[in-house]
Amino acid sequence: MHFVASQARRCRVFFSAAEASADAHCADLISALRQATYNIEFFGVGGPKMAAAGCKLLEDTAGKAVMIYKAFSRVGYYYGLIKRISRFLKSNKVDLVIVCDSPSFNFHIAKAAKKAGIKTLFYVAPQLWAWAGWRIGKLRKYCDKLCCILPFEENWFRQRGIDAVFVGNPLLDGLSSGLSRHRRSYKSFQPKNLRMAIMPGSRAAEIDSLWEPMQQIALAVKHKWTEARFVTVAVDHERAQVLKAKELAGFDGEYTIGLVSATCKDADFALVASGSATLQVAAVGCPMVIMYQSSRVLWHLVGRWLVKTRYLSLVNILAGKELVPEFMPYFTSIDPIVQSIERLVQEGDSLAQISGELVQLAEPLAEKKSRQEVAKIIMQMLE
Repeated sequence: MHFVASQARRCRVFFSAAEASADAHCADLISALRQATYNIEFFGVGGPKMAAAGCKLLEDTAGKAVMIYKAFSRVGYYYGLIKRISRFLKSNKVDLVIVCDSPSFNFHIAKAAKKAGIKTLFYVAPQLWAWAGWRIGKLRKYCDKLCCILPFEENWFRQRGIDAVFVGNPLLDGLSSGLSRHRRSYKSFQPKNLRMAIMPGSRAAEIDSLWEPMQQIALAVKHKWTEARFVTVAVDHERAQVLKAKELAGFDGEYTIGLVSATCKDADFALVASGSATLQVAAVGCPMVIMYQSSRVLWHLVGRWLVKTRYLSLVNILAGKELVPEFMPYFTSIDPIVQSIERLVQEGDSLAQISGELVQLAEPLAEKKSRQEVAKIIMQMLE
């Protein structure tokens, strides 16, 4: 891919990424933009992948990502960081600000950009259609362009006055066309030979709340099928060490680093923390159970009243039905999750049906290469 710009002037682009996944998305964008004839300087907050791609970081934020109910202890840090970014945007010539995911943090960055008179692109639309719909006015005020990674989002946001466009899903950029080849028959599959992928998430808070029960689930499955094998996906080597340090007695499994799609291609089933990784699992036709844990108090006081969708996982939201079992939020007993896995694993026809539907669901998301689509939009905004 090569971009041709009308003039080879010097531009400055500021990226804001608060999580490991956003760090990866922004790093891909920076790599794509470096092919342009523009002389672009990249600044921002993010992680090691953005730095390696050529972004000058004000702060490494990717390792500090927290879930909402644990974010209150970090308020001081993020307040100070927002102030620091605001000063940078005011005192430096910046042509475009790109905020990626993490709307609770990035709305503040977009507001600072607006005050500094800088155009702002939102990459990964905030899921206001699911909850916090009252923030649409704030998005309309601070967002010049919105890049959506789910097909239905474009029309939803456009109907509410946002300049939105579906750009494909960045997690599926690495997959070639023709996802149908990943559909599985399970005709010769035997439950006793089960190979199960485990994905406890990338955030420290997710690992703290999900890794132990996920291992307990694996041990329960192992008790039923003693030859079952498990492979855990860690987002990076640092997280892999954290996971290994928290292994339960008797848990014995392999680890892969950041290889969600490749790992699930070779797996018969997956146990996945709710999030964007579920779409990668779906794209390679791997049946799954999705789980997540939240604060019981906050869920009953606030969460269940804010959520507007019937289902909570992206896979089931896109499917419009419970295509895969979701246990969200999961609080205590793992028994229902174990029972669900055991039931599905013993139903070869059901696994094959789910596999086909998952691939069919993911195909529209993989038709576009998001990094290329977003890079083109950025170049247009820099004109």
